[in-house]
Amino acid sequence: MRTIHYSTLGLVNTRAMLQQAMDEQFAVPAYNFNNMEQLQAIVTGCVQSASPVILQVSGSARDYIGTAFLPHLAAAAVDLARETGLPIPIALHLDHGSSFEMAKDCIDSGFSSVMIDASHHSFADNVALTRQVVQYAHAHEVTVEAELGVLAGIEDEVTAEHSSYTRPEEVERFLEQTGVDSLAISIGTSHGAYKFKLQPGQEPPPLRFDILAAIEQRVPGFPIVLHGASSVTREHVAMINQYGGKMDNAAGIPEEQLRRAAASAVCKINIDSDGRLAMTAMIRKIFAEKPGEFDPRKYLGPARDELIKMVLHKNNAVLGSAGRVVA
Repeated sequence: MRTIHYSTLGLVNTRAMLQQAMDEQFAVPAYNFNNMEQLQAIVTGCVQSASPVILQVSGSARDYIGTAFLPHLAAAAVDLARETGLPIPIALHLDHGSSFEMAKDCIDSGFSSVMIDASHHSFADNVALTRQVVQYAHAHEVTVEAELGVLAGIEDEVTAEHSSYTRPEEVERFLEQTGVDSLAISIGTSHGAYKFKLQPGQEPPPLRFDILAAIEQRVPGFPIVLHGASSVTREHVAMINQYGGKMDNAAGIPEEQLRRAAASAVCKINIDSDGRLAMTAMIRKIFAEKPGEFDPRKYLGPARDELIKMVLHKNNAVLGSAGRVVA
């Protein structure tokens, strides 16, 4: 495989966009995608709301899409934004990279940012693997995200039955020993659409903003990331259930808590499940109302439109990223 530098695709790394988010107190949206329609919707929604965007691909999504396709899809995403007259900053990011080899392969194939997730290892092993990735990435002008603390939940290849909060006293030492560019922390978010075991009518527990404040105090001005931050939109869950689905007790992070986080050192917020829910809800609706439909364009197109609406809402009302790109 030939080596591709992300700049030739029109991509940027995350350094400048995260710094802007820190300075202006908003969060850059980091949306996961698995196919072309999701990618089109994310870029279209971010262009329409004048928002920078981080396009995220997990290891399993990368396998599903095909590594040969990704550089071309990324370049097409940049072209799509340029065609509208608003070339927003776009980064292509590996989400939850599990090994140095995976991170290196992504860097060599045009990714502008990578995450190495060694949070399930010991502190020392987490430091060692993260530092190895940082050294290679920085030599290629690629930014690196790491994780300290463990999020519960299941999403793609990320699985953890129990969470462990990030220890503020470890953060400063971790940053000094790794040279990482941003850090995902655990303050009560969780992966997947079933983030909490709630009784009917019960609200999700609040995020641990005290831990976030302690981290901010120890490493002021350092970019913090929230994973597992989908709100699991009730509208889409209800639509899925209405049209034959079964998603009882699905629950996510309340939007008001995400708005509060976005005004802090949290300058990147990951959203995956909400995008899946939006598209699935619309596809189920069309299949239920038009059981004879078999043209993928007739159900993937409306699903794409529904995801655009979700992106616009998130950028405008939750993350505060709308209007941050000036033509």
